[in-house]
Amino acid sequence: MHTDAAFEKCVSYIDSQFQAAGNVDALRADRCSNPAITISRETGAGAITVGEKLAAYLDARSPGGPPSWTVFDKNLVEMVLEDHHLPKRLARFMPEDRCPEIEDIMAEVLGLRPPSRALVDQIAETILHLAQRGRVILVGRGASVITRKLNNVLHVRLVGSWEKRVAQVQQFYGMDAQSAMAFIRKNDQGRRRYLQMYFHQHIDNPLLYHMVLNTDLLPFDDVARIIGDTVLQQFGAGVPARCPSGRD
Repeated sequence: MHTDAAFEKCVSYIDSQFQAAGNVDALRADRCSNPAITISRETGAGAITVGEKLAAYLDARSPGGPPSWTVFDKNLVEMVLEDHHLPKRLARFMPEDRCPEIEDIMAEVLGLRPPSRALVDQIAETILHLAQRGRVILVGRGASVITRKLNNVLHVRLVGSWEKRVAQVQQFYGMDAQSAMAFIRKNDQGRRRYLQMYFHQHIDNPLLYHMVLNTDLLPFDDVARIIGDTVLQQFGAGVPARCPSGRD
């Protein structure tokens, strides 16, 4: 679940990273001092739980002081709105899917909100900035594609069987079986459309990721450990790395 405490942790991360510079331009660093992780997921594969366990695992094994490893999932929307000085009412227009085209056009014409493409670009900019600074776990939003030119980022996809994912959604969100199945279909379809429409990539393409992990066969603790150990082996606790700052 997403709480005010989770968002405050994200704000604390940003403050600790950029307080010295005093503005968002500090995010445009040419060098990365820490690794970052992106997690793509099938709905119900446990990305939120794995992300939280992974952050705790890495905090315990990668000393160096603040900021702590921080998970950005749905709270990323709030960070984008703050980062780009946008009204909070726009949050409902920023899911991993697009509004129907006619609604998007009418909203733009009437000045109700920016077009979806502009919102996606702002999300991508914030994701890129966070990944450049490191010690973040970025869940969804095309983060694996957005950050593909940064050599400090590990990309992971989590998958699972339909049955296990339905059970996980029921438990995590307190839904009945029918609601859980509808929730999974809607979210999985939306995420596929989002990545295809805005980034021209197929979310199931294994070549987008360093690893694809089946959470049917691996407990969440083991998934977090596998990802965490890979990060520590590949990048160390925070070895500076040259980071290209652009994206296609």
